[in-house]
Amino acid sequence: MRSLKRIILLTLSGSLMLSGCLKQGGTMADLILLNGRIWTGTEVRPEVEALAVVQNRILKTGSNKEIKKLAGPGTRVLDLKGRLVLPGFIDAHTHFLNGGLALRSVQLRDCRSREEFVGRIEAKARELPAGSWILNGDWDDQQFSPPVLPTRDWIDAVTPDHPVCVNRFDGHMVLVNSLALKLAGISRNTVSPPGGEIVRDPKTGEPTGILKDAASDLVYAVIPPPSFEEKKDAVRIALKEAAANGVTSVHDMSDAASFEVYQELLAAGELTARLYVYIQIPEIESFVRLKIKSGFGHPFLRLAGLKGFVDGSLGSATALFFEPYSDNPQAYGLLASHMFPEGIMEQRLRQADRAGLQVAIHAIGDRANAILLDLMEKICAENGPRDRRWRIEHCQHLRRADIERYGQLGLVASVQPYHAIDDGCWAENKIGPERIRTTYAFKSLQQAGAVLVFGSDWTVAPLNPLTGIYAAVTRRTLDGRNPEGWIPEEKVTLEEAIRSYTVRAAYAEFSEKEKGSLEPGKLADLAVIDRDLLRLRPEEIIQARVVLTMVDGRVIYSSPDIQFDEKHK
Repeated sequence: MRSLKRIILLTLSGSLMLSGCLKQGGTMADLILLNGRIWTGTEVRPEVEALAVVQNRILKTGSNKEIKKLAGPGTRVLDLKGRLVLPGFIDAHTHFLNGGLALRSVQLRDCRSREEFVGRIEAKARELPAGSWILNGDWDDQQFSPPVLPTRDWIDAVTPDHPVCVNRFDGHMVLVNSLALKLAGISRNTVSPPGGEIVRDPKTGEPTGILKDAASDLVYAVIPPPSFEEKKDAVRIALKEAAANGVTSVHDMSDAASFEVYQELLAAGELTARLYVYIQIPEIESFVRLKIKSGFGHPFLRLAGLKGFVDGSLGSATALFFEPYSDNPQAYGLLASHMFPEGIMEQRLRQADRAGLQVAIHAIGDRANAILLDLMEKICAENGPRDRRWRIEHCQHLRRADIERYGQLGLVASVQPYHAIDDGCWAENKIGPERIRTTYAFKSLQQAGAVLVFGSDWTVAPLNPLTGIYAAVTRRTLDGRNPEGWIPEEKVTLEEAIRSYTVRAAYAEFSEKEKGSLEPGKLADLAVIDRDLLRLRPEEIIQARVVLTMVDGRVIYSSPDIQFDEKHK
């Protein structure tokens, strides 16, 4: 892997200026959209029926009559036929390269029985040469009936020649087979590492095959990494998935190795989404040494700052709480490896603040959030006010008093609405009826003054922002048991949900002057929806589909029924 310094030097050699500008000496549009319902995200003209694009920028928005005046002999025209146009969706939390890799791997997310789970792994083993690893999977034990964690005994017989390491969908737990344990040197005598757990059979003391958080690293260390070409192919797959879902920008919780792949695709002109990339917080010394500031880079590829972890996840019982888990009174959760040695997170946050870097820190349990809020409050008080836009990722389970602190500190609350309708099927079993009252507290966070932004956490949840909007507006759990919404007082309005995927997400990456709304001078990034969300019943939102995606003034995805007039008449 090339060093981060090498990657930055390569970026410096590329263009640091915006890739397009408004035409000089003329006002004719390259492309116009007519007869639509265009939600601009602005207060002055929140809804218009037409829009004009020149090069990669929005030239004008307004009525059909106003925009038609900008059409010349070479202007392409699209009749929207009443469809809704929104600013391009900005997914504020993805694992983008890994998402592409996962689409190429065994698919376990919808398995609802042991037999189906084992059958898919067996089928994948038959596809692959002996010795090849079976990876990813995104399984969900809560979908089994009854819910139960899989073990290596399930899969050993069907994978004698294939090491297996398949992850739970939240990324905080993996199942490995006996061959993988052997290759990693894990036995009954292996001590669980800080920030992780080797789950053991209570009778024999032998590993069951379930590894939580940092314990997974013992196996990841022996898995051959995908080749550079395989990574590029995975990103190409991910870009197609983004385009089909109207996602024009992504905030990628990544690493330096992924940034190198993106750099190569940028140089080849293959990036069709704008990537805002967070590097793992242990890499902070490279940023400081090179004096890199957040936002450095190219319009299609920028270094965002640093991503860190305080704890794990609810489903893996590694999210850190003040009180024990309701279904396991001995468990309170775990601090993540980024919290060790003691005091290192505070040191890195203070260093990041002095260097002018944005941070995005994962905190799920109420105690994890309280710990992180304490650290951020302390550092902000020491260093004084500035435009930090520091982020807490997930902010899932909060004490009421800590919700208010989000607003007091001016934090970005980066949440993933789909998790609410997924975890809502079983979260009460994990933490009881009282703690769930402030779980996924979207409306409360917004009212407290936090900047509420939405993302998917793909592949933990679908990349499609329309499913996230549906989840935030309805809070209808996937099991159908909450038709009026799970913790319905935390619903947000449809317009607020759209803002969290557009206007506010742009603010979270310091790009509100360039994108996030549809107004003259801003980048021509937009999505066309097949029906008007603003006139649907909330429960109907899930049926909507993206039919066209535009990035930088260029159509990168369209459904067959979208037809441009190639020349204005």
